[in-house]
Amino acid sequence: MYLNIMKNKKTGKTSLSICRGYRDKDGKVKHSTIETLGLLENLQKDFEDPIAHFRKVVEEMNQLEKQNNQPITIIINKDEKLEENTNNRKNFGYAALSKIYHELEIDKFLINKFKDRDVSEFKINNIMKLLVFARALFPDSKKSTYENKDLFFENTNFSLKELYNALTYIEPFKDSLQHHIYEHIQEQYKPNNECVFYDVTNYYFEIDDNDDFRKKGVCKQHMPNPIVQMGLFMDSLGLPMNYKLFEGNKNDCLTLKPMVQELQKNYNVGRVIVVADKGLNTGNNIAYNKAIGNGYVMSLSIRGSNSEMKEYVLKDDGYTYNSDKTYKIKSRFYPREITITKKDEQTGKTIKIKKTVDEKQVIFWSADYAKRAKAERQPAIEKAKELIGNVQKFNKKNCYGAAKYVKHLVFDSKTGEIIVAKSQLSIDEEKIAEEEKYDGYYAIVTSEMDKSDDEIIDIYRGLWRIEETFKITKSELDARPVYVSRKDHIEAHFLTCYIALVLGRVLQHKLDKKYSVGKIFETLANCNCSSFQENYYLFDYYDSILSDIGIVTNIDFSSKNRTLQDIKKILGTTKK
Repeated sequence: MYLNIMKNKKTGKTSLSICRGYRDKDGKVKHSTIETLGLLENLQKDFEDPIAHFRKVVEEMNQLEKQNNQPITIIINKDEKLEENTNNRKNFGYAALSKIYHELEIDKFLINKFKDRDVSEFKINNIMKLLVFARALFPDSKKSTYENKDLFFENTNFSLKELYNALTYIEPFKDSLQHHIYEHIQEQYKPNNECVFYDVTNYYFEIDDNDDFRKKGVCKQHMPNPIVQMGLFMDSLGLPMNYKLFEGNKNDCLTLKPMVQELQKNYNVGRVIVVADKGLNTGNNIAYNKAIGNGYVMSLSIRGSNSEMKEYVLKDDGYTYNSDKTYKIKSRFYPREITITKKDEQTGKTIKIKKTVDEKQVIFWSADYAKRAKAERQPAIEKAKELIGNVQKFNKKNCYGAAKYVKHLVFDSKTGEIIVAKSQLSIDEEKIAEEEKYDGYYAIVTSEMDKSDDEIIDIYRGLWRIEETFKITKSELDARPVYVSRKDHIEAHFLTCYIALVLGRVLQHKLDKKYSVGKIFETLANCNCSSFQENYYLFDYYDSILSDIGIVTNIDFSSKNRTLQDIKKILGTTKK
């Protein structure tokens, strides 16, 4: 603060006021009046030397402000108006994500990769931070993210065109950046990677026709649009290891081999037990993993098994029950015949080879799972009944899940319309009864003969974390539908989603999985502040989750008021 002495050119009179000089968010020097003292001639009636007196007062005020926790004088003008397009709101919660981003040295990776290229490495890093932090806390299109870039206390001195260009620059390094990130995760969190978890999902696009990458396939959201497939590995701590995108029409089971090859070639893992669901349980995948010395724990479709397996599952012999008969389990060592497909080198035709693998089969039944299966089937049955009563309302696209429970249902191969008479349709009670027989039963097959039944089940249950991970990408991160269209931009888009996911998972791990990633992101998104005068910001949100995040990241989220200098100082510590 300083004493402002101003002489009015028209009246010739001198006035005194106490002012403060400061720099705004753009670095421009501005001044604000803390207290208007009055005309010098009036002040001379009360003070022998008003200028000397008030300079001393200002000096004392400055000394007081330098001391911690001293009050700051704020003048509020009740008639002050906001200018158009004013937005003084900022997010501070992203500081926790910034801490992990820099602990994983993502900034150093990008700066090193681009320092000798014809592009600003610092802009690439700043663009990546904007895309990642916004994806985690305020997911939106690239354009909207850019338009709201001032929400963060970061250097966003780049254009929208530069942002889109950055997607092209980043894409070639997507694999090496994943590798870099997981190296730091291994070093800092020491996961035990005896078991790695693998699954596949897909993401749809708001387009009608295929291209070279986005192709129509079996969409998990039952959308008719073209999709891309994502294969993802997760470690024993529930932290993502790496991912890869595949063409939309690629069968899930064909993605495992290239992903395993990538994992064991470039990541610090030895023999692993691959944990996956029944969609990955094919003869080729089993044979490949055994051939390279890996193990497997995979579920097996009971309804799709042979009669011998179905009989073994339903036969009560050998099951051990819990005390209230709501759970039972049994296992056996059994030589299972698998089918391996390969191309004949001479004819080029696909041939099938039968092979027997020795494995352990664990079967269990849960009353809760049985109730859930019945409840999940019921909406499809009700829809099947509705279809029979109102054929004109349905076609092949909109009766997904219900059609299999309707007898004599035939579709026009060209239009997808139902072409059978209404009187011919009826509910397939036999099919429903056959499905109900296996409600609540699960079969798990494994190469790990020496592990107990409970160990095998615990290992397989770890797969739910990767299913939850996919839900995070599709809900909290809003990764689909995808609006970018070029392949390099699609790849870069999913890379930013992946990094946001990693930051959320690591923060969740630091919090001992006390909160879901969605709740963590929601809380950080709510941690905002507003500039109310000069460089002072008022914070208006704090909860127990922020308190816990503050403990594990060493960031204080509890202060109600902070200066811009203090905020930037805290953010600076997250980058060290």
